[in-house]
Amino acid sequence: MAAAVFMAAAFTAGAQFVSGYAELYDSENSAILKEHVDYITSYDFQGRKAGSEGEKAVASYVYETLKKYGVEMLTPKEGEVFGLARPGQDTLTSRNVYGFVQGYDKDLSKRYIVVGARLDNLGADSVTVNGQRMPRVYRGANGNASGLAVMMELAKMVATESFLFRRSVIFIGFGASQEAYAGAWYFLNRAFADAGNIDAMINLDMIGLNASDFQAYTASNEDMNRILALAKEQLQPVLPQVSTAEAYPSDHRAFYSAEIPSVAFSTGRYAEHDTDRDDVSILDFASMERIQEYLFNFTRTIANVEVAPAFRSSKPRTDVADVIYAWYDCDKKPTFLGRQDPRFFLEKWVYQYIKYPEDAIKKGIQGRVSVEFIIDKDGSVIDAEVTKSVDPLLDAEALRVVNASPKWKPAKVKGVTVRSSVSIPIEFKLEKKGKFSFGIKK
Repeated sequence: MAAAVFMAAAFTAGAQFVSGYAELYDSENSAILKEHVDYITSYDFQGRKAGSEGEKAVASYVYETLKKYGVEMLTPKEGEVFGLARPGQDTLTSRNVYGFVQGYDKDLSKRYIVVGARLDNLGADSVTVNGQRMPRVYRGANGNASGLAVMMELAKMVATESFLFRRSVIFIGFGASQEAYAGAWYFLNRAFADAGNIDAMINLDMIGLNASDFQAYTASNEDMNRILALAKEQLQPVLPQVSTAEAYPSDHRAFYSAEIPSVAFSTGRYAEHDTDRDDVSILDFASMERIQEYLFNFTRTIANVEVAPAFRSSKPRTDVADVIYAWYDCDKKPTFLGRQDPRFFLEKWVYQYIKYPEDAIKKGIQGRVSVEFIIDKDGSVIDAEVTKSVDPLLDAEALRVVNASPKWKPAKVKGVTVRSSVSIPIEFKLEKKGKFSFGIKK
């Protein structure tokens, strides 16, 4: 019943996602994002042109930051170096830098979600002003210091709460993106031996402007759009508009070419793009912070779906009716007495009919028992089992009341009635001698 494990984690840890987001906007996170951008756009790096010392320095910075945040790095500090032959020019030498956060599911942890952002920008040139040649540096604050900064802070969040992610998540800074997405192509076709285990790619490119313009481009992939809709069901500080038009071409195109479902996030087109006016002054760090929080929730959603998104709808896949779907992964979730929130089942059934075992009271036994069960296609509760035990006395009582449940309305995926799995935490509490309570019940 591995499919159900995430529901337990999401339910018991859900409080962190239902608090207001207002306190985030003035937090240290915005200041950290700005620190990243200030470093990446330093004049010393001369616009980070592909193959330059500036691109190399930023790659090392990303490496050190990801490593500090707990990401298991797969490249050396200087990155994974590759060469790009160019007709009539010297070979360009660039680099990717990446690592991963291990997922918790023993099977799905061998599958990957890639979160990427490009390292390079246009570099520098000169312009004539009043007859004088003046240097011009393309700092690329939004293109793409914004994506790199958010990617690094997102990695920190995922590493901190890795117990919420079934699949493993790779975080990567792509080199030579401005050279026909060469870094992304190299990663997929030459460097990463498990590229066939990548289930989806999330691209962050130019996401530093107002969150009201936040958008997601999926190339109209039906499954990716469904996962975007799933993410909407959580409390979110901002929601992207699904766009049918690509804001800018970027590294996600290399993943499309490899037939890996991808989503490109952006805050859209802007006047300063590819100019020397693309500096830190145009960025909205409060919006970047809200976008970062959304991306954490979206990454968690896609890392936990039972069935990976398909590149095309005609691609053969397991029949939906034969899969046990996690509650979280259903288009129409199972409902108990008309309500889909498992807390309603706890409040209106479990905590109404459960009995605290007398022997457990005498022995002072208390704690939280996690129970997973399947809601069959006819709505019956079957195959209940304890996944987190406290004591056989409490375990048995928790199973008794769950197994006695009335029928639910079963879940649906793509309009088909399916079996679904749910995990709930049942709380046994002792207060005073001979007194007790159950979880949320007063």
